[in-house]
Amino acid sequence: MNAVMQKFERRAEAVGSLLCVGLDPELDRIPARFRAEEWPLFAFNRWIIEQTHPYAASYKPNMAFYEARGTQGLTELELTMEYLRSEHPDVFTICDAKRGDIGNTNRGYAISIFDAMGFDAVTLHPYLGKEALAPFLERHDKACIVLCRTSNPGAGEFQDLESGGRPLWETVALRVSTEWNAAGNCMLVVGATYPEEMRRIRAIAPTIPFLVPGVGAQGGDVAAVVSAGLDAQGKGLLISSSRGILFSEDPASAARDLRDEINAAREAAHAAS
Repeated sequence: MNAVMQKFERRAEAVGSLLCVGLDPELDRIPARFRAEEWPLFAFNRWIIEQTHPYAASYKPNMAFYEARGTQGLTELELTMEYLRSEHPDVFTICDAKRGDIGNTNRGYAISIFDAMGFDAVTLHPYLGKEALAPFLERHDKACIVLCRTSNPGAGEFQDLESGGRPLWETVALRVSTEWNAAGNCMLVVGATYPEEMRRIRAIAPTIPFLVPGVGAQGGDVAAVVSAGLDAQGKGLLISSSRGILFSEDPASAARDLRDEINAAREAAHAAS
């Protein structure tokens, strides 16, 4: 486990939480008082962070919501990251960019995300293979979160295709676990909407943490996720929620309630083991 993965572990322990808050603000959905600001997405993000940081192990901005606003949005993302580094430097930060290209392009992406913006981790497509992802995987000071079994309904179109006698998502889990994670800096994206597949992935990758989207608006069940995905130490999960917290009437309560639901499921799983 590298230093940044240890950072994630320390933060999760410190706040007793496996919750990741997705910072995916939509301009037309944030309250009017923030839309009147010079940097409305940043003002909204700062408020969300202030409300939820006692319950969050991680924050995960999705690049799409910032890139859609051009230079304005990218500045708002930079301001958000500066705020997190200044006020909450112990929080694990994820750039949800789903990058994956040939090696020289990925070098630029890695510099942008890890160095210029200062993220701890990034989500990545595995489709171009280990060689292409080398600029990310070689960053032993950062974390690489590889898409494995995604939460969307159409995930099976390619992910269920047979590869060497097993579904492609299983091949990805095996390859990351046995080859790509040599530096202990890999995680896997495993959707909450596929708990049985998650159970199989945990058997293949017993020590690799999972980033788990798909609870809340997408219908994933927290208890099923925890039962299927916890590692042998009762950890190994980072369960993400965006809309269910951001657009709640009370984001602090929404984050606290989800944190508590996850922890209750952890206790039940431990009691059953």
